[in-house]
Amino acid sequence: MAKLNFGGTEENVVTRDEFPLAKAQEVLKNETIAVIGYGVQGPGQALNQKENGVNVIVGQRKNSKSWDKAIADGFVPGTTLFEIEEALEKGTIICYLLSDAAQIAMWPTVKKHLTKGKALYFSHGFGITFNEQTGIIPPSDVDVFLVAPKGSGTSLRRMFLQGRGLNSSYAIFQDATGKAWDRVIALGIAIGSGYLFETDFKKEVFSDLTGERGTLMGAIQGIFAAQYEVLRKNGHSPSEAFNETVEELTQSLMPLVAENGMDWMYANCSTTAQRGALDWWKKFRDATLPVFSDLYNSVATGKESARSIDLNSKADYREKLEVELAELHNSEMWQAGKTVRSLRPENQPAK
Repeated sequence: MAKLNFGGTEENVVTRDEFPLAKAQEVLKNETIAVIGYGVQGPGQALNQKENGVNVIVGQRKNSKSWDKAIADGFVPGTTLFEIEEALEKGTIICYLLSDAAQIAMWPTVKKHLTKGKALYFSHGFGITFNEQTGIIPPSDVDVFLVAPKGSGTSLRRMFLQGRGLNSSYAIFQDATGKAWDRVIALGIAIGSGYLFETDFKKEVFSDLTGERGTLMGAIQGIFAAQYEVLRKNGHSPSEAFNETVEELTQSLMPLVAENGMDWMYANCSTTAQRGALDWWKKFRDATLPVFSDLYNSVATGKESARSIDLNSKADYREKLEVELAELHNSEMWQAGKTVRSLRPENQPAK
């Protein structure tokens, strides 16, 4: 483990140079990794582990869409693909990658297969942190830890195939065997993490829920929608409004920010853009800071988790969710975006 300086604060991080794949394979050589759930994170994590030489099996409901997807991805029924209970029995490390609501429903089944010395692995601190709401309280004689990739399962898989790594946090909640640290770091490397930074379950879920509702999804969509609406109300075409709001940001500027940082971006744009950005960024910070403070408080007090559990556990949650998603999909901004994306050179038919 190395201590690195991040803006004056030292943090514990683990890189692939310190903990290479060969070491991860050695740590996991006698383990059977049972990935329970094959939805958002499951495919990327399971496939990356499989291709990194780890003994991984998938547990999923038979004849479901996810079962069929696992078969299409190369998992073999009766060999590396099993019904959930059989996978739980076979697994020495249980990768619990169902949705938060599904984890609650499945917990009694999972718990009875958590025998002494096994490990329970999460990619989210939700179930453990809010255990008064979820009822997820592991036995005291198993390891409990998490690796949380800082991105979607799709991104984790895509970057793995590109030979890159998606950064992940890791945390240990319970070390019953004395091997939890080696196990969690080995798994972090095996799923394709770039580097691993230390956190705890509570901080992981607080930052994750804030980020998803904030700059990663909720806030960015709100800002996109507001700017697009102002441009359209002032006579700009859908194409112009979308390009100035979304396309230029995602296709041109953000890749450069990812490579070099926003400070570099400010130093390498036109003087007109520079002046405007410097004049306005603090106004946006000051306008949104109270919203982010309210958001964090809502997460920390359990209001967000309670709402998520309540709504996502209802029998008709999928139907209601589809209505809300359709509103987003059918909005003029994202319909304009669909057309703009189709006009990118890489999406044009070869001549």
